[in-house]
Amino acid sequence: MTTAPLESVPFSELLRQPAETAERAFRSRAVRLRRRDAADLVLMSADRAEAEGQLVDITARLLATLSRQNPELVRDLLPTVLPWVRFLPDKDREQLAGEFVSTAEAAAAMGNTAAISQLLVEWRHTAEIYADPELHQALSSEPTGDFGVVPRP
Repeated sequence: MTTAPLESVPFSELLRQPAETAERAFRSRAVRLRRRDAADLVLMSADRAEAEGQLVDITARLLATLSRQNPELVRDLLPTVLPWVRFLPDKDREQLAGEFVSTAEAAAAMGNTAAISQLLVEWRHTAEIYADPELHQALSSEPTGDFGVVPRP
């Protein structure tokens, strides 16, 4: 998913010029505050954050409703949105579609989309395994031999 790039400034600029930096957030979608020793922060108006949250909620509920009316719809469209889905077998693609819809609906209801991001990361790694025949073989075959004593944790 691509979004418009955020205006980016050092965090120290917010500390030195708080009014000017806050004004930048009102003129643009948001301002990324770059920090050296920690994750960046995003500064945006509360109204904008609420509007984006409502959009996510409505989109998730719409997706869930469409999926209930036509369960194949999301599964069939996922490869156009996430091209790596093409590496998944049909049964996994179907499972991903169901998990994506239910996770999106639940995450939107909580106002926290981190679970959706995590779900997509996990499924993308699964697709990477299917895309590499040698890796898939190594991970899906039964191990042979004795691996010895397992040390106590």
